[in-house]
Amino acid sequence: MERILKFDDVSVTRGVARQGYKEILKHINWEVKKGENWAILGLNGAGKTTMLKMIQGDLWPTSGHLEVLGGVFGHVNIPELKTKVGWVSTALQDQLHPGDSVESIVLSGKFASIGVYQEVTQADIDEARQVLTDMGGAKLLGRPYAILSQGERQLILIARAMMAHPQLLILDEPCNGLDLFAREELLKRVAQIAEMPDHPALLMVSHYTEEMLPCFQNVLLLRHGEIINQGARHDILNEKTLSDFYQKPIQTVTMQGDRLAVYPK
Repeated sequence: MERILKFDDVSVTRGVARQGYKEILKHINWEVKKGENWAILGLNGAGKTTMLKMIQGDLWPTSGHLEVLGGVFGHVNIPELKTKVGWVSTALQDQLHPGDSVESIVLSGKFASIGVYQEVTQADIDEARQVLTDMGGAKLLGRPYAILSQGERQLILIARAMMAHPQLLILDEPCNGLDLFAREELLKRVAQIAEMPDHPALLMVSHYTEEMLPCFQNVLLLRHGEIINQGARHDILNEKTLSDFYQKPIQTVTMQGDRLAVYPK
């Protein structure tokens, strides 16, 4: 099976000698294959953001080897890699130009750029509109990004990511800041992508297990920069494994649609 990414004994260290070094990630070994969808669960400071920045090509390992979409870091064209990796994050919203139309923002995903600076064709514009429509955003066509709600902005980011026909789609806490109804609408779009023929591998980071849809068949648990556990969903999302992970007793509640909510006991 084709490999999407592989962490081979990857560590990331920050700091200077006189002030001391800190290991952000510690000896990470993890592999994602084509067709697999993974969820990453961890508390604040676990190292989730660092892992995502590395996959995106914004950060390199201090030691170990990282391979993404067949390219080994140190021997890969990072700008070219970025066009194959879709990225959805509320942090990206701050970088976008609020006065741009939604079509322009969706279209920028084809070039993995903030704004569109390349020459585009009418076919490109039509495709951007179609991608947004397919994601349920037809009513947003023609609107400036600045007036959209948080949920609508996240939908635009998903359409922007899909515009490049990515091989890997990263969802970095995509439901952050959304109300209950906007969250469910967004998750419905994620499930829609997972059902597409030859869909991109999905990688979702969240603090909340109830956001991890059944399409995320695999789960990785990250704590203090270390992988505590990884494997099939049913082996990870249970009271015993999660209590061990959080190092505190928890209780689980099964929700409709084979989703699991976790609460302190």
